Amino acid sequence: MTKRPTKSKTPAGNTPARKIPARKPAAGQRATATKAGNAAAATPANAKTRSRVCFLVGSVAISGGTYVIFQHAIHLQKAGFEVTLAVQDPFDATTAAWHDAGHTLRCLSFEAARQESYDLVIATWWRTALKISDFDAPRHAYFVQSIESRFYPAAETPIRALVDATYSLPVSYITEATWIRKHLADRHGQRATLVRNGIRKDLYTQQGPCIAPRVEGTPRVLVEGHFNVSFKNTALALKVARDAGAKDIWVLTGTEVGSLPGASRVFSRLPIGETPQVFRSCDILIKLSTVEGMFGPPLEMFHCGGTALVFDVTGFDEYIEPDRNAVVVRNHDVNRCVAELRDLLSNATRLKALKDAATGTAAQWPDWNQSSAQFRAWVEVALRGPKSNRARMDEIIRNAWADYDRDEAARLKADPSIARGHRRDALIRKLPKRLQDLIRRARLLMEVTFPPKVST
Repeated sequence: MTKRPTKSKTPAGNTPARKIPARKPAAGQRATATKAGNAAAATPANAKTRSRVCFLVGSVAISGGTYVIFQHAIHLQKAGFEVTLAVQDPFDATTAAWHDAGHTLRCLSFEAARQESYDLVIATWWRTALKISDFDAPRHAYFVQSIESRFYPAAETPIRALVDATYSLPVSYITEATWIRKHLADRHGQRATLVRNGIRKDLYTQQGPCIAPRVEGTPRVLVEGHFNVSFKNTALALKVARDAGAKDIWVLTGTEVGSLPGASRVFSRLPIGETPQVFRSCDILIKLSTVEGMFGPPLEMFHCGGTALVFDVTGFDEYIEPDRNAVVVRNHDVNRCVAELRDLLSNATRLKALKDAATGTAAQWPDWNQSSAQFRAWVEVALRGPKSNRARMDEIIRNAWADYDRDEAARLKADPSIARGHRRDALIRKLPKRLQDLIRRARLLMEVTFPPKVST
């Protein structure tokens, strides 16, 4: 059996660790579901049974993609829906504590969630989409937050094809970015509803506590993103800040790390309620990811009075206007990034103009109540829509796995070093946690010291 990438406990978009995931059940097999869940559903004053919605998620650990799912799930719950999160990765009572309302969500393991029935099941990541027909519901849907085949290198054609196959599933579609909606229509013939992400305007404000006040004449630079994720390019962003001569560089990351060479301060895995204090303390956000759905940190920085420097990554144009509210560097030109940042650090007039325009953009952007109300409207339409064709879903998934197994076996045979790398990673995962942490730390320091070339 070939080895497959699986979702890690980092943001949607993170390149996962390697291991063998659970196989799709054979044709005709599926987990047993009971109707007990429906019978136990609470009944509101209008005596109508609440609709049961289940989100299939890879992890409830801190990440941008999980944050978006939480916001929509919390809104649905408050609106009277009975919401469940079926979670693939192991979790405990503390895993979702980074979100101030995470404790209010009902989270079950995949195995436990499969024993219940729902009115609508929503996949949110390609691996969950491959399991969608295991969940008992008359209707299924897919919340596409990025074109996730792009998370893998171009050379890994079998896994990219497997991911793309999920966009052929005959379900209802919703997405967060214009470019994704267009891609689904052009490449896969799917008609997706567009609901852009909102923002917590109660948290991300210019007024409020900060870690340290901004210093006039010495702009503070913030690098944001996970490390050891090739297309996030977080180590590269840190290098750009150093090469541009930034005197005070802060790092905000979901990676567990205490300190980093070249960074004045490092903030690791902060709860969402504490992140605005970091944004309010900084002037310029650098985020050089090359794959995004609709990324949130630049917009959060706009709300906290700063601006950003980014690549022309997919989804940037949802709210960024080049040279008006932020700086956009095209063609992944790292030298240009250094030159632009150097100018922002010394050109107070230009920096202020970008900040002022960013503040105007923030004022016009919808909050999560508005965004999630649109998501809820889509859910209500999906609940009235045609029932899922479970047989066709099973067929697509079965064929996708068969194609993957065949093509990945051929790829491994052509390059034995790939299999050796998989075996090495498997051995590392068997080591004591202390040794695994040391290896991760060594890899992180190597990445920061010698950033790889831009990953696309």
